[in-house]
Amino acid sequence: MHIIAVLGLIIAVASIVTAILYRIDKRRARDHEPRIPEQTLLMWSLAGGWPGGWVAGKCLHHKTRKTSYRVKFALCVALNVGICIAFVWLGASSLPTQ
Repeated sequence: MHIIAVLGLIIAVASIVTAILYRIDKRRARDHEPRIPEQTLLMWSLAGGWPGGWVAGKCLHHKTRKTSYRVKFALCVALNVGICIAFVWLGASSLPTQ
């Protein structure tokens, strides 16, 4: 399987998980129940789930006002994109040339 397909699959799965976690956390916040730790949400975002976190945050109006979280989220996005670029570049450079 090509590196881009693998990364796409990882990002898709992580995005779905992250979006579900945002939804659960939003419900728990509304119901005054124990919340999902921000560290968990950020780790899933760093693992490739940031697109799902971004969409869920916008749709659910969740985690959109807390500046410290938004800054950490932006760092996770930048790190993830950088890592993905590195994997694609390294993967492409290791392919045999014809």
